[in-house]
Amino acid sequence: MKQSRRDFIKSASALSAGAIISPNLLSGQKLSATGPDPICVFTKCLQFLDYPELGETLAAVGFSGADLSVRDGGHVLPENVKTDLPRAVKALRKAGVSVPMMVTGITGPEDPYAETVLGTAADLGVGYYRMGYMSYDQAKSVPENLTMHKKTFEKLEKINRKYGIVGCYQNHSGVRVGGPVWDLHWLLDGLDPDYIGVQYDIRHAVAEGGLAWPLGMKLLAPWIRTTAIKDFIWKEVDGKWKIYNVPLGEGMIDYDAYLEEYSDLGISGPVTIHYEYELGGAEKGSRNPTMSLEEISEFMSTDLEWLKNKFSEYKIKNI
Repeated sequence: MKQSRRDFIKSASALSAGAIISPNLLSGQKLSATGPDPICVFTKCLQFLDYPELGETLAAVGFSGADLSVRDGGHVLPENVKTDLPRAVKALRKAGVSVPMMVTGITGPEDPYAETVLGTAADLGVGYYRMGYMSYDQAKSVPENLTMHKKTFEKLEKINRKYGIVGCYQNHSGVRVGGPVWDLHWLLDGLDPDYIGVQYDIRHAVAEGGLAWPLGMKLLAPWIRTTAIKDFIWKEVDGKWKIYNVPLGEGMIDYDAYLEEYSDLGISGPVTIHYEYELGGAEKGSRNPTMSLEEISEFMSTDLEWLKNKFSEYKIKNI
């Protein structure tokens, strides 16, 4: 018999209340200095939950960290960040879930909420944020585009340094900046990885790099500060081949090869699992998903345990 959302969260709350909570998780500081970094979940798939429900659910599923959506349409709206981000972080930490990272829409210093978001997050101990996506101007050459975006990266590095936070640009398949990962090396070369770097996404790297993805990963390694985990296959739909997202271990990502590179390159930092396969609309951030919270949580738990087992095989000590 399926539980209602209220009953499931009530059960989850009881489970998380009995858990042993590490003081490191509640500190809000970057955990790499004192112990393993957390395995987080990008909270886009749970945007139908309020902050206490979110914390209780993540704790029950087994996540030690949250990659909080702080952007238009997210868990925290940028214009409300001063009031809502402290509320969200407090509720998550109360459940024993740290918030080492967040996803933003920040693409440059001209963003009206950029400094407010980064300053508030840094004060709360959020150490990393994902930047918004940048596009190529088709009226300009690729070198002209890169020169333009390089200036933006340089300005963001300075703002990040001001607040003591790390900005990470996600490599994402497609024709925007970061599709071919070589452009990110051009943009980051000479910049300080303590303040600006990459959220390396193996799913998108394989989709764009095929068999050559290890070269790009090696190239970006000095700037890889956080990593995103997901899986996919190519699927023919209406005569066209498209990317189709699937649970971890069911797709074409060679996680053994990836984790060998990850270990050999000495990469560390918070890891975020993205749930982008079918979850009744929750995968797209729906506030009214057709799949129950209990069913969504089962998928989340299965992927989390799969990843923990893989990390254990390669002696990668994320929690």
